[in-house]
Amino acid sequence: MARTIDRLSRGRGRRLGVLGVSGLLATAIAVPVVTNGMGVELGGSNAQTLIQGVKPSAPKTGPASAVRVNQVGYLTDGPKNGAFVTKAKEPLAWSLKDADGKEKATGTTTPAGLDSSSGEKVHTFDFSDVTDAGHGYTITIDGEKSEPFDIGDDLYTPLRSDALAYFYHNRSGVEIDSKLVGKEYARPAGHVNGAASSDEKVPCQPTVCDYTLDVSGGWYDAGDYGKYVVNGGIAAAQLMSTYERTQNAKGVQKASLNDGTLRVPEHGNNTPDALDEARWEMDFLLSMQVPQGEKLAGMAHHKVHDSTWGAIPLRADKSEGKRELHAPSTAATLNLAATAAQAARLFEPYDPEFAAKSLKAARAAYDAAKANPEMMADPGDATGGGAYSDYNVEDEFYWATSELFITTGEKGYHKDVLGSKLHGDADALFPRGGISWQSTAGLGALDLATVPNKLSDDKLAAVRKTVTKAADGYAADSKKAAYGVPYAPGDGRYAWGSNGQVMNNMVVLGTAHDLTGEDKYRDAVLRGMDYIMGGNPLSQSYVTGYGERYSHNQHHRFWAKQKDAKLPNPAPGALAGGPNSSLEDPVASAKLKGCAPAKCYMDDIESWSTNEITINWNAPLAWVASYVDDLGSGSKDKAQA
Repeated sequence: MARTIDRLSRGRGRRLGVLGVSGLLATAIAVPVVTNGMGVELGGSNAQTLIQGVKPSAPKTGPASAVRVNQVGYLTDGPKNGAFVTKAKEPLAWSLKDADGKEKATGTTTPAGLDSSSGEKVHTFDFSDVTDAGHGYTITIDGEKSEPFDIGDDLYTPLRSDALAYFYHNRSGVEIDSKLVGKEYARPAGHVNGAASSDEKVPCQPTVCDYTLDVSGGWYDAGDYGKYVVNGGIAAAQLMSTYERTQNAKGVQKASLNDGTLRVPEHGNNTPDALDEARWEMDFLLSMQVPQGEKLAGMAHHKVHDSTWGAIPLRADKSEGKRELHAPSTAATLNLAATAAQAARLFEPYDPEFAAKSLKAARAAYDAAKANPEMMADPGDATGGGAYSDYNVEDEFYWATSELFITTGEKGYHKDVLGSKLHGDADALFPRGGISWQSTAGLGALDLATVPNKLSDDKLAAVRKTVTKAADGYAADSKKAAYGVPYAPGDGRYAWGSNGQVMNNMVVLGTAHDLTGEDKYRDAVLRGMDYIMGGNPLSQSYVTGYGERYSHNQHHRFWAKQKDAKLPNPAPGALAGGPNSSLEDPVASAKLKGCAPAKCYMDDIESWSTNEITINWNAPLAWVASYVDDLGSGSKDKAQA
């Protein structure tokens, strides 16, 4: 008979019960209401104000203008660039007009020739000298008018909130409350109440183990209801890093992610909201660890999901698939070691008991991974959920030992960090295509470079040099690209989840700017945001609710309005995976054959290889949104050096 091993000290009921969602919105400080031009209310300059989004206007459809701009807008003192698709060989005149049609600036384009990412000839233009804040600007070139955009300082304040709210929307095991997300997005708790589809008592696949685990909670990974430690690990780490940056970087809004600032139900518990959200996933990750006394104690199960693929659309609480734990893997175990070590230092001021539990789990996981260094996930284990196989775990070892060293300062972890062949190798730590769930070593290097630790001054300087060296490469890629994107995979082909990798390159660039203050890194981040927000070959904003023409049919089982008119489109702040040269779904392969790399995308719910949404793509979006919001002048009276 299978044995049930319950999770200890979940703390979920305690944390949810402090205030109760009925009184949640009343905790927001009363301030004058302003909007960002998309119907999203901003809370003014007080960092303790809850930023509450509302439903944006419907996206614009039809043929796109040949003038490609960031459809959200440009920071007042930042770079302002765009692209124009044309076969003209000579420079063309451009005109910037305000919302009333008054001309504010003029200039000429620069022919850039054939853009390999789009297969089109383009010109570029630069209007960075314009610093007048305003709404509804347009650029006109050769009779073509761009989509409207704004110039201002607080353009990304709502995105900081919406990108983080994505995770609450996708929590497993808890009701999603209308008082936080609106009636349209509210739903009952999924995968609870003891049915076969419950995560509260999940058995292993046959022959894997003879016990059951309570693995409820956590975040649904993507468009289905699977939960994967290797995706959850990088996502939780980057949410924690989003918060940790506010405590260590200069010129940031230190209180921007504190208790009472985000749309989470744990307000009033004196723990920063960003950490409350990360805790929801950390509790799940800890529950996936093989218990003491078992054969593989300390290892982490790779994933949990249905034994067969669920239908689409399908609300989480309607799911009836049989849930199964899959075999432990070294990669999953090291993800647990890294994130639990990071959690241990961040939660220590707020919940010492949880911090101690996390550190104990991190140590056990690291030791177990060293004892089982080649336990790889089966690439054929892809029925009912993705395989997420990874045959190289040197990067996960480096990440995990880096986090353990930062948290503990112990000599053994220090030796393992310096002894890794990845240490100091910028190309290995930061691949050309970007950090991803398969390439996590860079996460360790970023934290070593920015979080106080016991590295000697010369060793710390060397780590920081690897970060800036990688950032130099990404900045150069951005500068060369007609569309400014800091993404140049070696073979020129865009990967599955290319937008997530673009965002991760922007995290490296933003970190380099935090470390050095050099504008070239900041400018590359902002050019990357231009690309994501519509200044790309498709004139498509890849973030739901942002821009005039935005993705809104991403692959998701509940956010599935394209399949069922009674269901919602994705919530604002959801990042589409983006162009994928491999066209790995039937819809994309049928309709996009022969596409140029940056055009291998379609906003269709069935195009899961180009249009899925995932926690590990939204996490770097949240980091970058927080970073860019800090760049705005609105941070000047809130920032503390």
